[in-house]
Parts: sequence; C-alpha cells; structure tokens
Amino acid sequence: MTKPRKKTRIEDIRREELIQAAHRVFLAHGMAGLTTARICAEAGMSPGILAYYFRGKEHVLFEMVRYNNRILMEEIVARLRQARTGWDRLLAIIEGNFPERAYHRAQASAWVSVCSAGGANPEYARLQRTYNRRLASNVASALRGKVSQERARPLILMIGVMIDGLWLRKAVDEPITRDEAVGLILAQVSVTLGPDVVEELRQGL
Repeated sequence: MTKPRKKTRIEDIRREELIQAAHRVFLAHGMAGLTTARICAEAGMSPGILAYYFRGKEHVLFEMVRYNNRILMEEIVARLRQARTGWDRLLAIIEGNFPERAYHRAQASAWVSVCSAGGANPEYARLQRTYNRRLASNVASALRGKVSQERARPLILMIGVMIDGLWLRKAVDEPITRDEAVGLILAQVSVTLGPDVVEELRQGL
C-alpha cells in the first residue's frame, strides 16, 4: 500500500499563501469573482499551481472560509483573555464579531454570498454551524451563574441573529458604523437581562 506523500515545510507555506490570496480575492470580488486565475495572480504563482495543492476550486473555497473563521475566532479569543468580568466577556464576543478593519460593505457583501452558498453546500453549512456553536458556548460561559440555561438560549439566539442581520444590512450599504452595530446589540442584551443582572455581570459578582 502506497503511503501518502508527507508535505514539506515549503509546501505548507505555499498552501497557506494560496489560501490567504484566495481570501483577499474573495473580499475584493466576492464568490462569483473568485477564479483560479485571480487567486494565482494574487499569490504571484503560475495558474497551474492551484491543482498541485488543492483538489479543486471548491476545496480552496472551503479552506478560505475556514481561514476567515479562524481569524475571527482568534480575535475574539484574544479579547476574551483580557476580560475580567462577565460583561467584559460579552463585550469581547460582540465587538470581536465586528472587527474595525473588516466591517465595511465589500467584506459584508462577500460574506452574504458565502451564507447563500451554505444552503446548497453542506461543507459551508458545517463551518457555519461550528461557528454558531462556538458563539453560543462563549456567550453561555459569560452568563454562567447569572442566567439559567433556559433563559440564556433565546438570548444567545438573539445575539447571533442580530450579528447576522447587521452584517446583512452593511452588505446593502446601510450607513451603520461598527460602534452603532455593537451598541445596538449591547442595548438589547441589557434590556433582555435587566439592570440587576447587568450590574452583577459588570461587577463580576
């Protein structure tokens, strides 16, 4: 039986460069404009090189979406490490879903196209479910000891829906700033939790 060929370090680097190039092309041109030629040109590599590192364009797309989700989660995790109270953790989660450098129409439009593709592509849908589970887990952790699981579930769903909705609004060029988006969600969270729970979360009681 032939063993699979082990990748070398340079191959890992080239593969990562192609994924990052695909991500940049995706943000500039969306799903429809994510062609093999554009990806290779952006990476500064010959057009045929993509087939050496990936099974096809769909494989590149999958890895690119996973790469973007990893960037977003790493930012949230970095913010969570600095959090000291439950409210700090909620703020880290919500702000982390609206990176200042990324909350603009081009990126929002690109990600709406991925969400649309998720309905027909089970791999994209799986990545989105994984991300949603992490969001739910992070919010539940921030609320633990202050809100019951039964009460936390609709709040977690509301936060996720508002995040998705505000990115969708940004995609259609709604003049919403990043601070406004974060503020809208925090305001609704505060109303839902009530002033006593919010104060306990702020104080870390």
